[in-house]
Amino acid sequence: MYAGQDLSQIQKWVASQKLKAPTMKNAPLFYRNLEAALDERRAGHNLVTLHRFEHKVDFSSNDFLSLATSGLLREAFLEELDRNPDFEVGSTGSRISDGNNAYLEDLERQIADFHGAEGSLIVGSGYDANCAIFSAVPRPGDVIVYDELIHASVHDGMKASLATNQIPFKHNSADSLRETLIALKEAQPLIRQGTRCVLIGVEAVYSMDGDVTPLAEIVEVVRDIFPNGNAQIIIDEAHSTGLVGENGRGLVSALGLEKEIAIRLHTYGKGLGTTGAAILANSTVLNTLINFARPVIYTTAPSFPMLAAIRAAYNLMETGQTQKLQARVQHLVRHFCETIEADTDWQDAVDTGICSIPVSEDIEARPFVTQFLPVWTRQGQNYFLTMHLHGDGFTAIPIDPPVVPRGTGRVRLVIHAGNTEKEVEGLAASICRWAREMLDIQQSKTPGNEIPSAMRKVYGLAQAANVQKMDLSQLAANPFDSSKIAKVQKRQIDESPWPDPIGLDAWRWTGPHGTIRTPSLIHASSPNTKVSAENDPQNGIFGFCQRNANRGGRRIPHRNPRRV
Repeated sequence: MYAGQDLSQIQKWVASQKLKAPTMKNAPLFYRNLEAALDERRAGHNLVTLHRFEHKVDFSSNDFLSLATSGLLREAFLEELDRNPDFEVGSTGSRISDGNNAYLEDLERQIADFHGAEGSLIVGSGYDANCAIFSAVPRPGDVIVYDELIHASVHDGMKASLATNQIPFKHNSADSLRETLIALKEAQPLIRQGTRCVLIGVEAVYSMDGDVTPLAEIVEVVRDIFPNGNAQIIIDEAHSTGLVGENGRGLVSALGLEKEIAIRLHTYGKGLGTTGAAILANSTVLNTLINFARPVIYTTAPSFPMLAAIRAAYNLMETGQTQKLQARVQHLVRHFCETIEADTDWQDAVDTGICSIPVSEDIEARPFVTQFLPVWTRQGQNYFLTMHLHGDGFTAIPIDPPVVPRGTGRVRLVIHAGNTEKEVEGLAASICRWAREMLDIQQSKTPGNEIPSAMRKVYGLAQAANVQKMDLSQLAANPFDSSKIAKVQKRQIDESPWPDPIGLDAWRWTGPHGTIRTPSLIHASSPNTKVSAENDPQNGIFGFCQRNANRGGRRIPHRNPRRV
């Protein structure tokens, strides 16, 4: 299940977790202070390290159309370079000084025409774009209203904003948006009088849930409450670019709402397999960004290779060459759902509350599906599933708070155009084997048998690498002895950093069955307790859904640095 390369990475990880500050007494204070800060993470075995996924089937990356890893985009990119043999590699300056050029302006025109927008502005990344939009566009006295699961970059932009207030509404709830806007209109005289504006921020597709914003309903709500136009919508199409609409134009174009949306953001580091982003808006908004947005003003303009790669991707979309890749993703997502739903072990696991894929419900009735298939698990068991999948040769990423609301841990799976039916079927089969094992563990009720086989193998690798460990049997013998757990449980789970995608840097499980280090703290949640709204209304998966229906789970705005 685990090859020598996995052991090698664990050994590399072990070396990275050794405290360094005590060995640097003669080093300059500057470096000692930095290492002391890093040692706080090393002490908890959760220092993040860089690593590579190798020899595994990709079900985690953002290369949705497989353009980055196939030869299609590379060939188009090289053709674009051949058409411009005398190109200058660097732009030589910022957009407002020497960095502007005809090629860049022509590409921005091409992008705007493709998406049916008045104009566009290319920036370095989607992060830069959201920071630029939400920091520069709101004027003093304006208010930002945003979906509670919006990207972290929006929060960073809002922190630098001149907006008077920043108000979340329940995720994907047009009714919650209506209530929020009505209350805002009643409470803010300048908004009510139409002398100040409301900016509504949403995403087209939310990658952690795999759902789509009800954009048509949101547009209708905004029109109804603010008929004079002092409320405008900003949409982030990071996860829909290339995937949704004719030739991948995005959700706004698919719904024919181009004239209803003030600002659109299309990013290129995901579905299009390259880098950069473009902000689509009219000349008033674009001039505002050029004059007031620090991420636009104080940075070098995009280089020619970056622009050529973006143009190559648009050439592929315009000529219909990505349409079959879109269709391929649709087919594979549906095929995965049909395959896993037909497995009795999966159905039993869903019925007993071990796991579920909420976004797959009623999938047959949807005109299109997203590429995201988050598998929700009991608290902490998303790590069990992740390591099981890694052992079977599939990449997957466990997601925990603060990236998602507390009690809603999951494994984020991403289907790519380059995946095969056999790979998708293998993924479904692997998940079902894990579900069967978790069912067996639940039914056995044997103390000390709470950890599935994949995690035990990882624990063995950690022992071989001489990682600090704890004897599971000591905790399993008396699973409800919280005093033993308290000795090793150093933080609440919602204070943990983003878990390392390969499963080495922040493994943590909390629950009555105790704690081991594999190689970090792992808290094994009880496999014999069904998660439901009835018996776990605060922390369970279904409990979160119940809360969301009533008042909405709340993302912690500024503790979400690694959301993708």
